[in-house]
Amino acid sequence: MNYYVLIYHYIDDYMTRRGQFREEHLKLANASNQRGELILAGAFSDPPDKALLIFHVADKSIIEEFIKNDPYVNNGLVTKWEIRPWTVVIGN
Repeated sequence: MNYYVLIYHYIDDYMTRRGQFREEHLKLANASNQRGELILAGAFSDPPDKALLIFHVADKSIIEEFIKNDPYVNNGLVTKWEIRPWTVVIGN
């Protein structure tokens, strides 16, 4: 199992447009968390321009599938994303 960081870059008016997609986005994230894939996730708050999601998975294809199914991505709230391998030095 490997750690990966997913960084979402949001559109400028993300906060005003996310409402109609938020429930479906959180359902997707919670399901991934319940499977033990998505460990931590949240948006930066000042400014709310990005989000950080930490995955613990065997392969980054699981994250790519998450992105493909995310309503925030599919409805244009995310302008770009980055998947980065993360080497954990301290902690689990």
